[in-house]
Amino acid sequence: MVNLNAMGIVFPNMHDSVIPELTAHRTMASVPFASRYRLIDFVLSGMTVAGVQNIGVIVKKNYQSLLDHLGSGREWDLARKRGGLTIFPPSGDSGYGYHGRIGALKGILPYIESAKEKYVILADCDVVCDLDYAALVERHAASGAEVTIAYTKEKMTPALAKNNISLSLAPSGRVRELLINDPQTGKRNLSIGIVVLGREQLVEIVRTGYAKGLVKFEQDILAKNLDTMKVYGYEYTGYRSRIADMSSYFDANMQLLYLENLNRLFPEERPVYTKVRDEAPVRYALGCKVKNSTVADGCIIEGEIENCVIFRGVHIGKGAVVKNCVLMQNTTVAPGVRMDYVITDKDVSITEGQYLGGTKSFQVFVKKGSTV
Repeated sequence: MVNLNAMGIVFPNMHDSVIPELTAHRTMASVPFASRYRLIDFVLSGMTVAGVQNIGVIVKKNYQSLLDHLGSGREWDLARKRGGLTIFPPSGDSGYGYHGRIGALKGILPYIESAKEKYVILADCDVVCDLDYAALVERHAASGAEVTIAYTKEKMTPALAKNNISLSLAPSGRVRELLINDPQTGKRNLSIGIVVLGREQLVEIVRTGYAKGLVKFEQDILAKNLDTMKVYGYEYTGYRSRIADMSSYFDANMQLLYLENLNRLFPEERPVYTKVRDEAPVRYALGCKVKNSTVADGCIIEGEIENCVIFRGVHIGKGAVVKNCVLMQNTTVAPGVRMDYVITDKDVSITEGQYLGGTKSFQVFVKKGSTV
């Protein structure tokens, strides 16, 4: 594997507020996705496949599940004597640690200063995509940009309007205007939360910004210095799913029931790695019915499922009919249950004879450890 000469810094808590139902006890980065993955898997895998060998993860709160998932970083080839995966616990006077990216980066400044890489990739975990990080860094270096922001052209939705960074670009690709929570409708150039800049430059930005009491990297630093700072956009045109609320989370999982989307997100040349669990294969009982669903290992299917995303260790009882659902790890569905448009968190039990039903635009959510 070639060293990309770039280090990565991941912000796992940065968008927790958009799906509070799923982040009450975990970070956005550790939200389960697509039967067996966590959202951070796509960031870590993309970086390591591109040759990034030094990645820091700055946690803020509710990070126990993230620590359990990442471990030493072995699954992503990040268990190294030099570099590898470094997880930074919360720092600061508040029990919840930093406020904004500047505060987060100030807390790990010695780590950034001691690194040898020329570039830094800053990444959030709310957009699932197959970004070629090597191509991004190469474009950044070739363009002469000081900062490069990866973006996609997307139609604005009500959920996105509450949480977006929009770019207005010159024909050269240089960012002329950077808007926070742009209310304009139609197609917009929306950041996917991945930024590249020079490591030494980042150190200077953090030192100066923190001394001035600045908090937000995009709003306080980039948006106010576009005239003097060379900030360019990098359009990503591959497959992506943006998690902006519970409905978009549900849709993002459901889209992967289509083979075309699955192949685009999981290309052979850029595999996605996750924590390995040695569990038995799925057990399909006689008489069960399975249609257009993804089912992870360790599951027992005795009833009927259709258009479902099923995580590890789920048990669907005999006679149960489950359609259009996302069922997370160790969910138990008793015999005779009817479910349609439901999202269950981990360790949920649905008792015999129950009916739970939502709609395509508004799904029923059952919180972690609940019995219904």
